Amino acid sequence: MNKSNKFSPEVRERAVRMVQEQRGEYPSLWAAVESIALKIGCSAHTLLEWVRRDEVDAGTRPGVTSAEAQRVKDLEREVKELRRANEILKLASAFFAQAELDR
Repeated sequence: MNKSNKFSPEVRERAVRMVQEQRGEYPSLWAAVESIALKIGCSAHTLLEWVRRDEVDAGTRPGVTSAEAQRVKDLEREVKELRRANEILKLASAFFAQAELDR
């Protein structure tokens, strides 16, 4: 599941910053997001996700930060590789043990 990133990190940061700066000029967060999303050419839902992710990363909203999520992802990948290597070693050990018995 590989998403293509249509928007660069700079555009994302700028859009989030615009929402935060202009939030008070709109009756709700959603109104601000809709207005700015039209200006940058993304969907309002996408921009709202960016804003929420930024709030979590800044610590103003509860949730798992991007850095923590990436760390967990990296650790899960490492565990998967180690389990695979362990399985290979078990199979090799059994193979060589059987070869010793066959002698």
